[in-house]
Amino acid sequence: MLLTHPERSLTINQLINYQTLIRHRASGYPLPYLTGCIEFYGLEFEVTPEVLIPRPETETLVDLALARRPTTVMDVGAGSGCIAVSLAVHLPEVAICAIDISPAALAVAQRNVERNAVSAQVRLMVGDVLNPRPGPVDLIVSNPPYIPTSARASLPASVRNHEPRLALDGGADGLRIIQRLLAQAPAVLKPGGGLLIEIGADQGEAASRLAHTFFPRATVHIHPDLAGRDRVLEILT
Repeated sequence: MLLTHPERSLTINQLINYQTLIRHRASGYPLPYLTGCIEFYGLEFEVTPEVLIPRPETETLVDLALARRPTTVMDVGAGSGCIAVSLAVHLPEVAICAIDISPAALAVAQRNVERNAVSAQVRLMVGDVLNPRPGPVDLIVSNPPYIPTSARASLPASVRNHEPRLALDGGADGLRIIQRLLAQAPAVLKPGGGLLIEIGADQGEAASRLAHTFFPRATVHIHPDLAGRDRVLEILT
């Protein structure tokens, strides 16, 4: 029987499926993977174990990107496509190239592009950081893996055991992919372009130093998320 529809009875298959879902959830399996979807920036996205589950903290990056009103964007590490799709929905004139090293992740992103009717604006590519290099663009956005390898063991079991390691592990100091991105970005950005990169809550100082190394004349800001923690590295060239 359903609580919202007491007049209906569950079939045997429905009951078995429900009990299976309950067991999975009780074991720590992430709820969005069970339901197959999650809301991000007011939009609905499909999620599977091939992609990182979008977090509210990443909406800070989207806010900052929308404020710049770019016309060309490169999304590095597209995952589910939540950043690229959100930008495309709210900036009807923008053209976005979203790149990810995982073809399986891009298959999910493609479905989210189609679900939100932004196929004309978002192009998906398999690649590693900024290779291939489709630029030049006004803005590079990225939610890269930034968890230090040694810190992965301390993550909640639901994250550590079920979300893709490729989307989490940022190397010894958590900044390996960010450093590669900063090194390659000058060749991709238009004059006056910028970068917005999600970082860990304790990485603001180290990320700022890296940014000044690769962009010595740029303006660098660290923006907090709604909880007041370091969350987005902004570089304005």
